[in-house]
Amino acid sequence: MISSLTGEIQEVAVDSAVIAVGGVGYLFAASPNTVSALRIGQETTVQTLLLIRDDNPVLYGFGTADEREIFEIMMTVSGIGPRIALAVLSIFEPDQVRRHISEQDDKAFTQVPGIGPKSARRIILELSGKLVPREEEGSETKTVTGQPVWQEQVQQALIGLGWKEKDAAKGIAQAIKADPGLAASANVSDALRASLQNLGDGQTRQGI
Repeated sequence: MISSLTGEIQEVAVDSAVIAVGGVGYLFAASPNTVSALRIGQETTVQTLLLIRDDNPVLYGFGTADEREIFEIMMTVSGIGPRIALAVLSIFEPDQVRRHISEQDDKAFTQVPGIGPKSARRIILELSGKLVPREEEGSETKTVTGQPVWQEQVQQALIGLGWKEKDAAKGIAQAIKADPGLAASANVSDALRASLQNLGDGQTRQGI
């Protein structure tokens, strides 16, 4: 099993990237949050998980082992596959997932595209006791030089979830207008959630 890869990023797409290790390029799928933190030419370590379904191997990549753990556990829930598990990681940090489950907050999971009320309740029922919040010892914040940490990541995440670039930018702008303090925040999940809440009338996903 391939549990991690360390090498140079060769390609970056909306929901995948290629990392070169020992002369071999490994394509891996990832959440928009993970992909948006990667840069071509960057030397990095990616935590990985290889899934084989219907004889089709797919390698998934994560910024941390914690994210990989949440991904694996989410897929133990009936009806939750890799696509939705990645969407959860696009909206929430790993410990936020733990807190929502610990607090029986099924409504929180309905913010994730593809998860309705019934699926959200199923997540709470099937994962209660399996995911426990960890003590907060300081968050691991991905930083990008120049712009505030989350803006580029959130925009790429929204595009990855299906919104057009102009609508993603509009959602971000409206979120900042509604909460000016958000611009100085380093919390990608909160910023993404706030932006999603402002994506509504007149803003459609690509291909929908």
